[in-house]
Amino acid sequence: MAGMRDIRVEKVVVNIGVGEAGEKLVKAQKVLEVVTKQKSIQTLSHSAVRDWGVRRNMPIGTRVTLRGDAAEAFLKEALSIRNNRLPSYSFDPRGNFSFGIQDYTDFPGMKYDPEIGVFGMDVSVSLMRPGWRVARRALVRRPIPRRHRITKDEGVRFLQDHFKVEVVE
Repeated sequence: MAGMRDIRVEKVVVNIGVGEAGEKLVKAQKVLEVVTKQKSIQTLSHSAVRDWGVRRNMPIGTRVTLRGDAAEAFLKEALSIRNNRLPSYSFDPRGNFSFGIQDYTDFPGMKYDPEIGVFGMDVSVSLMRPGWRVARRALVRRPIPRRHRITKDEGVRFLQDHFKVEVVE
């Protein structure tokens, strides 16, 4: 592939949705920081849901955004937990994909701690090509032409070539 057509991992976002503030959220943050080796931030609710006891701007989850080499290393580890297999419905039309990990103890070197409990996590991966800054910058913003956008098939092919992942229909 030519340099500007190369697909790369823009970012990997790892999220744990707890649904409530307090001790459970602090434990989830610790788990995420140990697994990703990076500081996590709290996510806030956007709206109030009275039946669930959730108020607006209440901390209900935690997440970490990984970029560069750390993102690729974490992604390899996370995909190996999934046995290097992903269903095709995990991909969106832009080639990005998401999957879940049911328990943090699946990661190598992690042991179950009864004080912490069981936490699963969602992993969302954004793919990009060089030149995407043109669409996101503040001044002289321009649209990305269709031929330069990543399709679902290109995202699947990238995952198969670079991470040796089998995409199941």
